[in-house]
Amino acid sequence: MRNALLALFVLALSLGASVQNADARVRVHIDKSSQVMRVYVGGYLRHTWRVSTGRRGYNTPNGSYSPKRLARRHYSSKYHGSPMPYSIFFRGGYAIHGSYATKQLGRRASHGCVRLHPSNAARLYSLVRANRARTRIVITN
Repeated sequence: MRNALLALFVLALSLGASVQNADARVRVHIDKSSQVMRVYVGGYLRHTWRVSTGRRGYNTPNGSYSPKRLARRHYSSKYHGSPMPYSIFFRGGYAIHGSYATKQLGRRASHGCVRLHPSNAARLYSLVRANRARTRIVITN
């Protein structure tokens, strides 16, 4: 009897964990007009970070995307080997990634990617990596 109760308890815990994990979806909202990224986990706002999107002549595309490729250490093949730590590629060569030009965060300064502070990029990267199939990236004006 005790083993049966223990088995039911373990089953109930595992089902509860499955429901929690299913609800642990990640939504990354990037507002180009305010140059702010908001990260929601399971519907709750967890992070608000300053970003830099495409400057004049370089567009960051609006839309809703899923992560296509993740690269912890990436260097741009288009822009002189510039470091792009914790890259989350969402459309072709467009990515969310860390930037060491932290003084430019909060204003349009990139070639189209979404830049953020390297420590925030690392946090986002880990979150997306753990929830890749349940992540949505939304970019708006």
